[in-house]
Formats: sequence, C-alpha cells, structure tokens
Amino acid sequence: MIGPSSPGSITAAPVDPVGGRVRLLLLSLYTTQTLALMFFVAALIAILAEAGADMDRLTLVYMLGLVWPAKLLWAPLVDRVRFGPAGHYRVWAIVMQTVMVLVLAVMAGFDPMEDFDTVYALCLVLALASATQDVAVDGLACRLLPEGARGSGNALQISGGLLGTMAGAGGVLALYPHLGWAGAMAVLGVVTATSLVQLLAFREPGTAVAVIAPPPLCARLAGLRRPGVLGWTALLLVWPAGSGMAYALIMPALVAAGWSLERIGLAVNVAGPAAGILGALAAGRIAGRIGRRPALIAAALAQLAGIAVIAVPVLGLMPESGGGWLPAVAVCLYFLFYNPGATVMAMVMMDRTSTARPATDYSLQSTLHAAVGMGAISLGSAIAAAGGAGVTIQAAALAGMLALIGAGLLRHPAGERV
Repeated sequence: MIGPSSPGSITAAPVDPVGGRVRLLLLSLYTTQTLALMFFVAALIAILAEAGADMDRLTLVYMLGLVWPAKLLWAPLVDRVRFGPAGHYRVWAIVMQTVMVLVLAVMAGFDPMEDFDTVYALCLVLALASATQDVAVDGLACRLLPEGARGSGNALQISGGLLGTMAGAGGVLALYPHLGWAGAMAVLGVVTATSLVQLLAFREPGTAVAVIAPPPLCARLAGLRRPGVLGWTALLLVWPAGSGMAYALIMPALVAAGWSLERIGLAVNVAGPAAGILGALAAGRIAGRIGRRPALIAAALAQLAGIAVIAVPVLGLMPESGGGWLPAVAVCLYFLFYNPGATVMAMVMMDRTSTARPATDYSLQSTLHAAVGMGAISLGSAIAAAGGAGVTIQAAALAGMLALIGAGLLRHPAGERV
C-alpha cells in the first residue's frame, strides 16, 4: 500500500486544491505542444506523399519525432535557469510557445514541396521548442499538482496529448483540402496562441526551494539503488512493452481488412484517441481515490484487456457479419484500455520527482518509458515478420503479465523524493 507518511500504507487522497483555471491551462498547454508537431509528423507525410515526394523526404519528416526523446539532454537547463518574479517554468513555456507561434506564421509563406529544406528546418525548430515546452510544463505541473490532485491532473496531460493528435493529425488534415498550406498554418498558429494568452495571464506560485545543480545522468541513475526505486524502474521499462507490440499490429490488420487510408486515419487518429481520453479521465478520477498501487494493478489488467481486444481482428477471430465494424471497435477499445495505464504511470512518475529538479526527474522517467514504447512497436513488427502476428500477441501478453506482476509487487511510497 502507498502513502507519503508511512511507506507501504494507503492514505486517503486529500482535498484537491487545484482550481479549474489551472486545469484548463495545463490541458491547453499539453494539447498545443503536440498539435502542430503531430500535424507535421503524421499529416505532412500524407500531404508530401500525395504530391509525389520521394521516400528520403518522408523519412526526414518521421525523424522529427526523435527530437522529443532527446529533451532529457537539456531538461537540467530548464530546471536551473530561473527568471525571478516573472516565474520559472512559466517563462520557459511563454518563450517556447511564442517560438512555436512565430514558426507557424513564417512557415505559412513557404510551400512544403518547393521549399522543403526551409520548411523542414522550421519544423525542426518547432519540434525543439515543443520538446522544451513539454519539459517546462511537466516541471510546472509537478509544482502545481499536490499528491491528491495528480490523478485528474495527469489525466489532463494524457488527454491533452490525445487531443493534439486528434486535431493535428486528424482534424487539420481533414480540413487541408479546403484550407491549403497557408490556411492550415494559420489554424495551427491561432490555436497554439490560445495557450500563450493563458500563460500571459497566469502567475506561477513562488517557491523557497534552493537551486541545486543536477548531477550527471549516471549519478541520477545510480540513485535507482535506493529502496523501492529499482522495482519502480523495472516496472517503468516493462509497462509499455506489451501495448507497444500490440499497437504494431493495428495498421497491418486494418489494411488486411481492406480499409482505405482515410478510414484508417479516422479510426487511429480520431476515434481511438477520443476513446483514450475517456479512459484517461476515468482513470485519473478513480486513481486519486483508491491509491497508486491498486490503480496500477487495475490499469495493468485493463492493458491486458486491450491486448486481447487487438488479438480479435489480428488473428481473424471476428464473425463474418462484424468484419466491417468490429476492427474499429477493437481500435477504440485498445485506446480506451491503454490510456488508464499511461495516466497512472504519469502520476507515479510525478510522485518520484524532487522539488528542486522536477523537470529533469520527470523527463528522465518519461523518456525511458517512451523509448521502450517506441522500441516495442518496432520489436512487435519484427516478431510479426519473423513468426507471425500470433507470436507477437503472445509476446505482448507476456509483457503485459509481467507489468501486472510488477504492479502487484511494487512498494512505492508516494511521498518519496528521488
């Protein structure tokens, strides 16, 4: 059981003191930091491919997604550099949000095909600003959300990312034939600017925490030898493996079912994330009441259910009468069952941050977690190519079982600080 006062005991969640204005700000920031990036990583691929771009260009666009894992390299800088009464993480977020808005405004004057090199360079700047803004907002969230508010608070984080995916990779792409490139950049810029307006009106609470220079990464990892942290790190790394391998099978299964790319995009980039938002919000509400370890166990069971659901269309277990709509239901259920785990894991990551280095501590955990998830998708594809989709489902289920066992064995004092 879990609790800040006595490791191994569950304590009742305190009254949530976080106001609606702060929640709306966090939701807005987590949405707009992914909005334009997801448009470029997902929707721009379709735009360039339709215009006849070669594979080298498409590969470069995909590589924009590698910027975010690298944010760990400069996260300590975000923790160290402060701006006095103007705020610490608030100023970082204002600067990065402004950069994103300006980049989108400048990008509207170029053509993605004829001026690809310039557009790509601007995309890279936006990706760097987006990743840095994520570090700053994570640090701000760690400061603003007390333990009892982290369930619903991290549900907003997960929901914001999904909303950004839905709007950027789904909504703006759907409107692109009517908007054109300049119009799409204008929409992305205006929506991104709404978060900037909210930030300018927000005042970050001051703290009396001394600035402590973050030790080298190897020293941070050495801290994993502390009681309870080694088990948490193992869970952090194994958790995304099962769902990642299962996710690798979704696209091939939908293509094999004869779905068009437009229909696949609607299911994977719109309907699925919408279901994921419901799962995240429900998990955030429940987890704050039942405690971290019970919430992790419940989320691990839900993750196993998501893997089982994906097995239905992948292994051809659908009845003939449901072949047209059951794959879409399976995709939605996968997102619904996966995102409670993402929410609860984010809660515990936040519990494991220090007051002096929240951005660095959170970035270290989230980067390791995300790297395993991305690697698991590639691994799932490789296993399916070598041994078939059935073997991949078995491997995913095994990883999911390990996550469930790890959640049951975990002894995590929520009040411990790394």
